[in-house]
Amino acid sequence: MDLMKLLHFGRATFSHGIHPPEYKEPTNNAVIRRLPFAPEMILPLSQHFGKPSLPIVHEGQEVVRGEPIAKADGFMSVPLHAPATGIIKKIGLMSTARGPKTESILLKLYSGASQNVLYDAPQSVDDMAPAEIVKAVQETGMVGLGGASFPTHVKMTVPEGQHVDTVMVNGCECEPYLTTDHRVMLEYAMNLFAGIRIAMKAVGAERAIIGIEDNKPDAIAKLREACSRYDAISVGVMKTKYPQGAEKMMIKALLNREVPSGGFPAAVGVSVYNVATLAQLGALLPHGQGLIERVVTITGPGIEQPGNYLVALGTPLRFVLEQLGFRGNAGELILGGPMMGVSVASLDVPVTKGVSGILVLTEEAIASQIPKKVWPCIKCANCVKACPIHLNPAELGMLAGKRQYETMEKHFHLNDCFECGCCSYVCPAAIPLVQYFRIAKAVNRENREKAA
Repeated sequence: MDLMKLLHFGRATFSHGIHPPEYKEPTNNAVIRRLPFAPEMILPLSQHFGKPSLPIVHEGQEVVRGEPIAKADGFMSVPLHAPATGIIKKIGLMSTARGPKTESILLKLYSGASQNVLYDAPQSVDDMAPAEIVKAVQETGMVGLGGASFPTHVKMTVPEGQHVDTVMVNGCECEPYLTTDHRVMLEYAMNLFAGIRIAMKAVGAERAIIGIEDNKPDAIAKLREACSRYDAISVGVMKTKYPQGAEKMMIKALLNREVPSGGFPAAVGVSVYNVATLAQLGALLPHGQGLIERVVTITGPGIEQPGNYLVALGTPLRFVLEQLGFRGNAGELILGGPMMGVSVASLDVPVTKGVSGILVLTEEAIASQIPKKVWPCIKCANCVKACPIHLNPAELGMLAGKRQYETMEKHFHLNDCFECGCCSYVCPAAIPLVQYFRIAKAVNRENREKAA
């Protein structure tokens, strides 16, 4: 079946994967609302993949909303902007969701300020060359808002000798509970198309495809209608399945191209971006403004007012949950979705650029879903059938149990695993395979650093 027929019939997909319960009903029809500003905001200098930004403010300095407060430290870094008008209270080590404390800026808000964005530098994107767009994108502080937090300007820099013909826009949102991207497509469609055109110009792509799972018919209809104004932009409808939104899975499903082991999408002529990333870029870049807030799905059985909220970066989780309320006995809080999100033990950590969701689970919900005991592998091969990369998680798990981490990497493609969690989800023995793989990767990285 050719590409146009595949997109028309809407069954584009990849082999393997799973379909866990979606749990999207509480928020998929919830329009985006603004969360109030917290009295103080914690702004880690490392909110992205790469080198942390460098502060350009000092304690006691007054700043206005949108003003740069930290600069990029080289190409693999992005600046940071003030999410509100106030005064720099402290610069030092503070808690983050990653665990160890990291260098951060504490901003105390002025309670009487209007909190309008008071810093901008309008610019004409149409008059910019691709290299100028890439530089301007870096100045916005934009990173991937789907969770990976990879600097967007780096993704827009096509490696020498390669050509990108297609910009792929990820609107799948296959993680359970999360509906952020769904609402962005419905409510910020024009910003999204502006961002798509920016990305296409930056990488020199001839076309763009927006990939959306078929459980979002309203978003599909809205964006297809908008596409009628753009000859080079189309919507590709995809089967609802996890992890349909992974880069390699989307490229395989919509273009039937396979990203090589250890390679990146540009190797097969594709550049992939999350819909929220491009929608923000479309809104910010023409005004020369920086990323200071993002849409977050706040949901779960432990929250009283689930919904999609526009949250200022740096807002402490404690403040977020005080505004929206706990329901029953909240036992665990996850940043992101349940499959690839990160559990946090403290409420005194902030919302950062990569936080797409805040999932609050009750102790009852945890007890009903998480097994209490891990059993030996029964060789059922469920994990092999589920792995979207076609690895052998059972074999990798046994090697991990023997601490053969280097063997896992050299001979069994450990680094091709993107930790989607499909293997752990389907394992009847409740073996935490993906956690084993994360440990193996961390040990290998540490060993390489020691050897360097």
